[in-house]
Amino acid sequence: MKAKKGDIVHKLKIARGQLDGILQMVEENRYCVDISNQLLATQALLKSANQQILQAHIRSCVREALQTDAVNPKLEEALKLLEKMIQ
Repeated sequence: MKAKKGDIVHKLKIARGQLDGILQMVEENRYCVDISNQLLATQALLKSANQQILQAHIRSCVREALQTDAVNPKLEEALKLLEKMIQ
């Protein structure tokens, strides 16, 4: 992985803590909108981590792979990831 590992680990640990809190909220039958807001915040954090990882991948692995004229599996891989994100 080419992304800053410390940043990614930090975001994922925060997300894990948020999920634990959301589980507790569900178990305590807390207000639905509050639970939903926490879910949205966790999703945003995970999206941010994913974006950081993919940007680093494109800036390093894909860039290196584009240095040749051959069919490029790294480029195809990146395009498939983008397709998944758009769906």
